[in-house]
Amino acid sequence: METLLTEPSAPYTVVAPPDALVTSRIHLIRAHKVMLDRDLAELYGVGVKRLKQAVRRNIERFPEDFMFELTKEEAEVSRSQFVTLKQGQNIKYLPFAFTEHGILMLANVLRSEQAISVSIQIIRVFNRMREVLLSHQEILQKLEQLE
Repeated sequence: METLLTEPSAPYTVVAPPDALVTSRIHLIRAHKVMLDRDLAELYGVGVKRLKQAVRRNIERFPEDFMFELTKEEAEVSRSQFVTLKQGQNIKYLPFAFTEHGILMLANVLRSEQAISVSIQIIRVFNRMREVLLSHQEILQKLEQLE
């Protein structure tokens, strides 16, 4: 992944990831658009272990519609679809999946400049995806009316 930090005049400046990178990390699981803990950890610049610890310390902020843990079967499917582990490796811990609201809450829990900046970018991508979906639905309705 590209580095998210640059070094201009300030000690460091956070640069939001490209939309395509964020979009490629959004998955449909249990009929929800979600991002997995390892992808968010990478984008936020923290380890997966630290991210999960922060979530567990603040679990009351993550109801089931914000975050859920994948089942072993879902984790196996995600592993095969997204090539998350090398051949022969096993899943040690089940991944967390974060919805749009959970992603925003996660940035509040992590409290870093990079987490906040990246979360804003992710939310914008989710909003654009929603707008595209709505425009497609409107087009389909107009086509149905013409038939």
